[in-house]
Amino acid sequence: MKKKSFLNPYFCRKKMKRSAVTNIYLLYLLKFAKWFMLFMPIIVVFFQDNGLEMRHIFILKAINAVTVVVLEIPSGYMADNLGRRKTLILGAILNFTGFVAYSMAHGFVMFLIAELLIGISMSFISGADSAMLYDSLKSIKRSTHYPRFEGRITAIGNFSEAAAGILGGFLAGISLRLPFIAQTGIALIGIPAALLLWEPRLSSQISKTSMRAIFNTMRYTLMESRILRAYILFSAFAGMTTLTLAWFVQPYFKSMDLPLEWFGILWTALNLSVGITAFMAYKVERHISPGLMLLGVALLTGGGFILLGFSYGLWGIGVLFGIYLVRGIATPVLKDYINRHTSSDIRATVLSVRSFIIRIGFAIISPLLGWYTDFFSLHNALKIAGGIFTVGMIVALIMYWKISAKPSGSMNQ
Repeated sequence: MKKKSFLNPYFCRKKMKRSAVTNIYLLYLLKFAKWFMLFMPIIVVFFQDNGLEMRHIFILKAINAVTVVVLEIPSGYMADNLGRRKTLILGAILNFTGFVAYSMAHGFVMFLIAELLIGISMSFISGADSAMLYDSLKSIKRSTHYPRFEGRITAIGNFSEAAAGILGGFLAGISLRLPFIAQTGIALIGIPAALLLWEPRLSSQISKTSMRAIFNTMRYTLMESRILRAYILFSAFAGMTTLTLAWFVQPYFKSMDLPLEWFGILWTALNLSVGITAFMAYKVERHISPGLMLLGVALLTGGGFILLGFSYGLWGIGVLFGIYLVRGIATPVLKDYINRHTSSDIRATVLSVRSFIIRIGFAIISPLLGWYTDFFSLHNALKIAGGIFTVGMIVALIMYWKISAKPSGSMNQ
C-alpha cells in the first residue's frame, strides 16, 4: 500500500482536485456575498429621499465606474502576478468597508466616499474571480466545463439578488437605511471565503516583468488579437446595456406609478429570470454558433432597450423580462468566448480589459442619460441608450464576421 505523502503524485492530484472543487464552492459564496444586495430594489428611492436627483445618482455611479476603470487593469495585472487569492481577499475587505461607510452615509459627499470604496473593491474582484474559476477547472483538466460553472455562479448571483429583493423590500418598509446596515453583515461573509481559497499552480507563478506588461497585454487584446478584440468589444457593449438598465428599472417602475412594495417583487422576479437562463446557458451555447449568438444578443438586448422606450404598462414589464432572460445567457457565454482565446498568465488582465471598457463607457454615457431623463423624457433616454448599444454590438459583430469568414487559423490571431 502506497504511503499518502505529499510527494506521492496520486495523492497530490487528489489533493489538487479537492482544492479546486473547494474553490468553486468558495467562489459561489463570494458571489453570494457580493450579489445578495438588500438595497437594490429601493436604492434610487433611498437616494431621492436624501435629496438626490437622477443626474446626481448617475454622477455617483459614473464616479464609481471611473474608479473601477482606473484600477481595473492594474488589479487584473495584480491578480495575474501576485495571485488571484490575494486580490480577491483585498476586494472582499474593501467591499465590507464600503458598506460600513454606506450604512452611515448622509448627503452626496458621504455617498461618494462609499461609492469610491466599493468601486475599488469591484476592480479587485472583477476578472480575478472568473480567472480563478477557469484556472481551478483547468488544473483538474475540466476547463471545457467553464461555461457550466460560470453560468452557475452567474445564476447564484442573480438568485441571491432575487432573494435579497424580497427581504430588502421588507427591511425598507421599516427604514430605508436598514437594508444598508444589514448589507454590511452580508459583505463580511466574503472575507473568510476569500481567505480559504486555494491558488491554482497555473496562476501561482509571480512574473518578474514590469507594469509595462499591462500595456503589452492591452495591445495584444485590443490590437493584435482580432478575435479577442471583437469578442471584448461586443461583450463590453452588452455589459453596458446590463449596467445601464439596472439603474433605469426603478425610475421605469416609478413612471408606471407602481406601489413601492411591488419594486421588490418585480426586482426579485427579474433576477430569478436571469438566474434561470444563466444556469442553462451552457446548454444553449452547445446548439448555437457564436455568430448567431452574438446577433441574437445584439437584437434582443440593445433592440429590447429601444423597444422599452416605446413600451408602457404591462408591455414594458414584458420587454424588461425579455432583456433579463437574454442577459442570463449572454454573460457566461461571452466570458467563455473570451477565455477560449486567452492564456492563463494574462487571463485576469484580459477579463479586466473587458470590464474596463464597460465601466468607462458607462461613466461617459450615464450622466448624460441621467441629465436627459431629468429635463426631458425617461422613455426617450431609453431609446437613445438602446440605439448606442445596438450600434456598438453590431459593429463588433461585423468585425467577428470578417474574421470568421477567413481560414480557421486566423480565428486565433
